[in-house]
Amino acid sequence: MSADFPDYLDVDYTDGEGEDPEDYPSLEDKIEKAVEVVRTGLEEYENPAIMWTGGKDSTLTLYFVKEVAEEYGYEMPPAIFIDHYQHFDDLLDFAERWSDEWDFELIYARNEDVGDYVEANDLEPGDDIEISELSEHNQHHVRDILEYEEDTFPFLLDTYVGNHLLKTVALNDALEEYDVDGIFSGIRWDEQEARADETFFSPRHDPDIYPPHDRIQPILQFDEAAVWDAFWHYVVPESVDEFPDEGYVPQSYDDLPNDLSHEDIPVSPKYFKAFRSLGSEVSTDKAAEEPAWLQNLEETTERAGRAQDKEDLMERLRDLGYM
Repeated sequence: MSADFPDYLDVDYTDGEGEDPEDYPSLEDKIEKAVEVVRTGLEEYENPAIMWTGGKDSTLTLYFVKEVAEEYGYEMPPAIFIDHYQHFDDLLDFAERWSDEWDFELIYARNEDVGDYVEANDLEPGDDIEISELSEHNQHHVRDILEYEEDTFPFLLDTYVGNHLLKTVALNDALEEYDVDGIFSGIRWDEQEARADETFFSPRHDPDIYPPHDRIQPILQFDEAAVWDAFWHYVVPESVDEFPDEGYVPQSYDDLPNDLSHEDIPVSPKYFKAFRSLGSEVSTDKAAEEPAWLQNLEETTERAGRAQDKEDLMERLRDLGYM
């Protein structure tokens, strides 16, 4: 990373301050802002990347970056996919499929020290991990940064220590290894209180916590319904030749037009199966019976199927570099 970081950048860290999705009333308004943020990000950052989970928000962000890069002649950044060892079975296949289809480099960020320990000891989710058996790097994060005092922690993603080591440390190590100065992130204002005050360009410059970098956040202004509207009327029609140009909203798991299969669509099949959030196979359940976009998005919580102990710690986790 340049010693001058972030002085070589000319971005407005206050852009979006005090705003919410209602400041962008139409889908076209939201898309226009997303394109503006992405174009600035591709122009200003020397070595950007995209944080991709395979979920709807990060895939929408990835799509915007791909489209803007193609239209304006920028190099397509790589996508960093955090492999936390507890994904749904088909999510890694989904990531490989669409990295090939959309022709971008896919980087896997893994905390291999934890992964190797889990494999060597044949652990299952929920089993205890001995902190003393981990690397100095991981022990530093557990003891000095998290100030966690127990001798073990459970091999679970949606816990304070588990989330930090399996996701945040893995991500930060990848940012350092690949010298990333700005990473596109698909978070939204309406998701959680901890994200409500984010701006479109958000600095992460404390070297004691993470490799100095910025978060570039093009879809803050979207709400859940707008994300799905963008998929069924823009992303999918423009990505899949056989999909109706005017868009189409599937009404059930098998309701895809023109003999298309789920493999043809850049939307995880889990969303068709009623999941609204794709945390992990261990701690995420489907939220209802109908596809995600047909559920009561306004009166129910998007992350109802997620383990709430992690959700309750979101503010602290974000301070440490979590999404």
